[in-house]
Amino acid sequence: MGVEIERKFLVRGEAWKALAEPVFFRQGYLSSHKERTVRVRIEGDRAVMTIKGKNVGASRGEWEYPIPVADAAELLDGLCEQPLIEKYRRKIAIGAHVWEVDEFLGANAGLVVAEIELAAEDEAFDLPEWGADEVTGDARYYNSNLIKQPFSSW
Repeated sequence: MGVEIERKFLVRGEAWKALAEPVFFRQGYLSSHKERTVRVRIEGDRAVMTIKGKNVGASRGEWEYPIPVADAAELLDGLCEQPLIEKYRRKIAIGAHVWEVDEFLGANAGLVVAEIELAAEDEAFDLPEWGADEVTGDARYYNSNLIKQPFSSW
């Protein structure tokens, strides 16, 4: 079983924008229950289906599989819960880690979140100068919840 250990932070300022090129993401959920999510995503020129288990602290089971982009587009447009999540992601290396900074679009415009994947929940890391409040345990920031309660409705 794959395990994802991820911490999530709000982002302040715009200094992070110059650190990496953005990649456009379009994603939707076939299942968005808190016990499990099944996500379809087109990220740039590739597509994946991801299954995630329930969060336990900053950890949860995760399985990811490549799928054809044409299949992902059909699933996003025909079977996924609506609305879809659209965002730009930048991958920014800092020290031994890579931060993924997501700049949301549409009904979630104005929300910018940075995530870091760790090998252990207590692994040390450097918070970048543009990193702000930690929101790891706040379910409002889960992408699967942003389709139900977009940032613009908070």
